[in-house]
Amino acid sequence: MDKLVSKIAALGVPGLILLVAMSVSGFAGAAALTAALAALGGPLGMLGGIAVLGVLVLISNGLSKYGFEKIYEAVVNKLIEKGETKKSIKTKINSYPISNGLKRKLRELLDS
Repeated sequence: MDKLVSKIAALGVPGLILLVAMSVSGFAGAAALTAALAALGGPLGMLGGIAVLGVLVLISNGLSKYGFEKIYEAVVNKLIEKGETKKSIKTKINSYPISNGLKRKLRELLDS
């Protein structure tokens, strides 16, 4: 079991997400892996699931290096640079299924 844990830990956050997706798939072995990747990939299937895990590597590295608040602050600033209005960004924030606390922080960031 120690070898398994060390291999999953080497994969980091994407490894944990894949493990959880495999455990909730209801399958075992290769079928669990296939079902988990397909579920993570949505309409793009297994290849999409692999891409999602790759994106998770980038996101988790950025979060561990800079912190969550710096990342979303930079994303909001980039959206403004690309021509999004603060009003349209606030509308999108209000429609996302995120916590009220995070919505409040993002709105405060836009107001400052």
